[in-house]
Amino acid sequence: MIKADFKSGFVAIIGKPNTGKSTLMNRILGEKLSITSAKPQTTRYAVKGIWNSPQHQIIFIDTPGYLKPRYEMQEKMSRIISDSFKDVDLLIFMTQIPGFPSDYDSEVLDMIKHLRCPILAVFNKVDLVQEYDPAQFLKHLPSAVTESIFVSARTGANIEHLLERIRHFIPYHDPYYDEDQLSDLPLRFFAREVIREAIFHQFEDEIPYATAVLIERFQETPHKVVIDAMIWIERQSQKPIIIGKGGANLKRIREYSELQLTEFMQIPVEIHLFVKINENWRKKGTALKELGFN
Repeated sequence: MIKADFKSGFVAIIGKPNTGKSTLMNRILGEKLSITSAKPQTTRYAVKGIWNSPQHQIIFIDTPGYLKPRYEMQEKMSRIISDSFKDVDLLIFMTQIPGFPSDYDSEVLDMIKHLRCPILAVFNKVDLVQEYDPAQFLKHLPSAVTESIFVSARTGANIEHLLERIRHFIPYHDPYYDEDQLSDLPLRFFAREVIREAIFHQFEDEIPYATAVLIERFQETPHKVVIDAMIWIERQSQKPIIIGKGGANLKRIREYSELQLTEFMQIPVEIHLFVKINENWRKKGTALKELGFN
């Protein structure tokens, strides 16, 4: 029986790359749904995470970091961002104290200044500065911003206050999903993302951005999950780098991914990795469609 004062709604988190959007959603949910790294645009898709409690069900949408698109994949990522804040009940504009306001911050704020839903401006990474004057940051915000909160998604500073304000803006409504559901995305999606995260952590420079991951087999048995994953790269010269001497780099990617997914799925995970050259896949509509960019 749903209580009369039960709240349910959708919250989109948007902002430039590396402001901590994925870290924030993971902290709120208490689960690692969105992959993270120090590199811009690690997140390529809109990832939904569902925060359930006896009083509410709040669906968070973690979006790719906003950048000016340079090729077709980034064009599609840009559309994911703009689509994410249509018909949401609350928008979180996330930025960070160091470097605010950047040109990208200003562009995102310009995108959302005419929205009718409430907007929370969340200034992240208070743990990286010794002191700051909130007024110096707030003067750059458009009047559409309803409230502003300063937090650290990494340490948890002021997160409880942020959660209280999020709950405040969510409307009274029946739940949209089952009460034990953490996301509306399949396990195959998270398997692919964790392998991508392993690549982002393993390599520097262009290699992470030149790769994509496809799950070719996802087999669940009573005792383990077996995954065959294909890693796309763009050039022949990248193949020995991602494989490593004697397969050492692929082994590290596999071991990291198996450990993370075993913890996430609560069952042993066995991964087999393969590497394929798909030239300029980031600019090919057919390849992007295969990766789930519609």
